[in-house]
Amino acid sequence: MADYDFLQYEMHDDGSIVRILLDRPDARNAQNRGMLVELDHAFLRAEADDQCRVVILGGTGPIFSSGHDLGSKQAVAEYSSHPTWQINGGSRDGTEKRMLQEWHYFFQNTLRWRNLRKITIAQAQGPVYAAGLMLLWACDLIVGADDAVFADVVGTRLGMCGLEYFGHPWEFGPRKAKELLLTGDSIDVHEAHSLGMVSKVFPRAELESSTLDFARRIAKLPTMTALMIKESVNQTQDAQGFYSSLQACFTIHQLNHAHWAEVHDNRFPAALPEDGITAWREALPIVPAEKTTVRAAGAAAGGGAS
Repeated sequence: MADYDFLQYEMHDDGSIVRILLDRPDARNAQNRGMLVELDHAFLRAEADDQCRVVILGGTGPIFSSGHDLGSKQAVAEYSSHPTWQINGGSRDGTEKRMLQEWHYFFQNTLRWRNLRKITIAQAQGPVYAAGLMLLWACDLIVGADDAVFADVVGTRLGMCGLEYFGHPWEFGPRKAKELLLTGDSIDVHEAHSLGMVSKVFPRAELESSTLDFARRIAKLPTMTALMIKESVNQTQDAQGFYSSLQACFTIHQLNHAHWAEVHDNRFPAALPEDGITAWREALPIVPAEKTTVRAAGAAAGGGAS
């Protein structure tokens, strides 16, 4: 798989820096199955390359990633054509099939990338929604363009309790995580920086070059030193309960799916409009989570709603 259909794989500085770019700009870099399988291959390819010291994950076009692909023609066609739908539980039925498929292609993929034996930097621009956050949070460092915004709308648009890789309390803090999940509102890159989620903020026109400069600085560190720093921080998080928390919340995510599949006659595993949510295709634009204002989704800036 040296050539990719849904990614670009770049080598910089004689291969010491690899940049992987999500490359479905017409689909807002939504994550179809083919992209996720290719992304795992690309990450492991960079990990296996001893010349590589730092891996950058970015996206082409105006948006880093709009999340999981929930229904493009390409994604629908994959249900019958992509081989991964027939393995890793794909031939099982009901909740077992969904749980095993999501465990392999959403949860374990992301966890494996988080523990990659290289330093990883996420390079984000524009809106980053839902599963786009999973890709960012798998990386050791996150840099953002000055137009980047972040939101998880699966609660308000799908009736779900969050993402399969539930990093929200660790990245936002517990109360901010509850607010953003309950409202579907967004935070901008500057608030994300103040929360410690984002390391650097660059002008959009300078994002690619400045991220490379940042990676070059890190690439100068001895590889053993960089790896031990990463491992020390990750193991500290794990000792604090990060890994156990993610496992527990993945199980809760599957319970949430099973609830909706049980109450719906068509077995659809997420909320529908009759459950009191707006269909995700018809939802109003996401609004910022402001400190002093409560605004309805789609309301103009400065307007108020209670």
